[in-house]
Amino acid sequence: MIEPAQLLYFIAASVALTLLPGPDILFVLTQSISRGKKAGMATAGGLCTGLLFHTTAAALGVSAILYNSALAFSILKYAGAIYLLYLAYKSLKEDDRFISSGVEGEKDLSLLYRRGIFMNLLNPKVSLFFLAFLPQFVNLDAGNIPYQMIFLGMVFLIQALVVFFMVSMFAGYIGVKIMERPGVGRYVNWAKAGIFSFIGLELAISGR
Repeated sequence: MIEPAQLLYFIAASVALTLLPGPDILFVLTQSISRGKKAGMATAGGLCTGLLFHTTAAALGVSAILYNSALAFSILKYAGAIYLLYLAYKSLKEDDRFISSGVEGEKDLSLLYRRGIFMNLLNPKVSLFFLAFLPQFVNLDAGNIPYQMIFLGMVFLIQALVVFFMVSMFAGYIGVKIMERPGVGRYVNWAKAGIFSFIGLELAISGR
């Protein structure tokens, strides 16, 4: 089994990596500021649900297959980029309003949850990251490596969910303050569209 000291180091490294500016945390931030903390939490829940797939893929070696197949990697990468550009387009079409109470309807929250899942699943770099990151903390002497990788993946998921929820609450509070200014919603939607476009284009033109 993984030693306690090694597990603590893994958690610390995971938290640091989760807090680094990247597609997931930017996605949570934009949804929290523009739609409220519950929207950010729903998005975070979807993103972390997607991590279940990547953890299993890394443990079973599916990520290695993806890494060795240039065609599969490219198809998934461009599908993710197109989806993000679609979200950018949708952001530009949103009206100039915020949800002042920070409360979304169940249908809206479900949509954001699914968006989080799709965004995570359509980013092949997450699978490759798990394939490279998780084995660094596996105890070879303990055996049952797939089980250890799944355990580490679940620990990563839990800390990511906690971090994203905290980010959602903070960003949601900022969003409430911002929305008090009339007409600012339009500019936030433009900013959100710009962020989605940037992430999508970066995903499309970057290598592995």
